[in-house]
Amino acid sequence: MRVVVLGVGNILMSDEGVGVHAVTALAERYDFPECVEIIDGGTSGMDCLDRIADADLLLIADCMRKAGKQPGDITRIADDEINAWFKTKISPHQVGLSDVLAACCFHGMSPKKVVLVGVQPESFETSMELTPKVAAVLDQVIERLVAEIAAMGVVALPKAA
Repeated sequence: MRVVVLGVGNILMSDEGVGVHAVTALAERYDFPECVEIIDGGTSGMDCLDRIADADLLLIADCMRKAGKQPGDITRIADDEINAWFKTKISPHQVGLSDVLAACCFHGMSPKKVVLVGVQPESFETSMELTPKVAAVLDQVIERLVAEIAAMGVVALPKAA
């Protein structure tokens, strides 16, 4: 079993960095067995290829603009739904992530399951802080990531405070 949790986004662009903030907090709050790798992918693209290849679960945390959603709304999409999501560019790093997933597929090294937990952004203004609406749901994003990992039969243990 191999689970990769990948946080992507640009932390210099407010809510664009929610995925990175989520995985950073996840690693600070929980201990995981060796089969779980948590990656701050930032805006790097192909640099993550070898680390996500052949994962049993690739769990992505990111911002995700979706019609009809309000800032702070959380959306989960998985597997084939993710390919459809990439048809509309929503952030500067998206092309890199779609290229990485396509490269994995091309080389026959695709993750068995891919899940994206996305948060509707409010702002992409230059700031290292999340907007209040997005910051308010960060704990929920972390809970969803832990639940996705648990669904694979992997237990996350909260760290002692």
